[in-house]
Amino acid sequence: MARTGKNDTHDEGTARLRRGYRAPLLDLFPAITPYSSGFLSVDDLHTLYWEQSGNPEGTPILFLHGGPGAGATPTHRRFFDPDHYRIVIFDQRGAGRSHPLGCLENNTTAHLVEDIERLRAHLGIDRWHVFGGSWGSTLALRYATHHPHHCSGLILRGIFLCEKEEIDWFLYGMRTVFPEAWEQFASVIPQAEQSDLLGAFYKRLTGTDISAQIEAAIRWHLYEGACSSLYPNYETITTEEQKQNALSMSRIEAHYFVNELISATQSILNDIPAFRHIPSVIVQGRYDLICPLRTAHRLHQLWPEADYVIVPDAGHSALDPPLRSRLIEATESFKSVRS
Repeated sequence: MARTGKNDTHDEGTARLRRGYRAPLLDLFPAITPYSSGFLSVDDLHTLYWEQSGNPEGTPILFLHGGPGAGATPTHRRFFDPDHYRIVIFDQRGAGRSHPLGCLENNTTAHLVEDIERLRAHLGIDRWHVFGGSWGSTLALRYATHHPHHCSGLILRGIFLCEKEEIDWFLYGMRTVFPEAWEQFASVIPQAEQSDLLGAFYKRLTGTDISAQIEAAIRWHLYEGACSSLYPNYETITTEEQKQNALSMSRIEAHYFVNELISATQSILNDIPAFRHIPSVIVQGRYDLICPLRTAHRLHQLWPEADYVIVPDAGHSALDPPLRSRLIEATESFKSVRS
């Protein structure tokens, strides 16, 4: 992990991460329930669900879910030792248990960054580690840019910078590896509109035709799910709850890809000086097709102070066993980082 000044020594776990040490696979910590939870109103429209689990007196660590719009699950608590960490999880605007579900109004990256600050102040936390994967890595880096003094450390997985090249890859490039999943995804859009899949999906996901919304959401959600793991995971969506969750996530993702695209001049890579000093680790699956390794490599080249771990037998999903294990190894090594 990156250190400055007197904090420039590495514990054994950190040194192993840096060397690419192949430890036995670590399993998730046992399932736990929150010791406190609630809802935080962040404006006249949005109310966020939050929860805390683990050790109330422990080292605070914030989990940022992906998507955007995917929401958090009980499994996400299990990446952290509950005896050591005060585990804070929340659902971002429009996602999961926050409401209104799927709402796009007042839903931007800047809003989400300030929501994190509101939650930190609400819970009385001065500094915390921030753990984020995929879109969660985007948000973690944006938060660290604006509020570095509140970040004790960063654990980042599946790096995504929300730039055009990455979104074009998601919409078109992944068909080189998952052609059958892409055909199922794209076939809901007429051939004449397939040159602008994002625009076509966004029009349907935000339109007034409910059946078209649901069909587009299901295709989007299944496509992303099929491409997320090293071994394809073909889900089914049948219940009304599953359909509404798929619609919420797909709407928010398309909304961010259309309206929150980050230009090269505003790239997060330009912000590295703001958070360069924060102890950090980047954990990246070699075969991550949702967020290809090239983006993590770009970040690593400009930020060599952060530990960089390429997991050779993992895809995008944090639950791919080898990737999951390295993430847990990272949270274990961060026990030595001062909060």
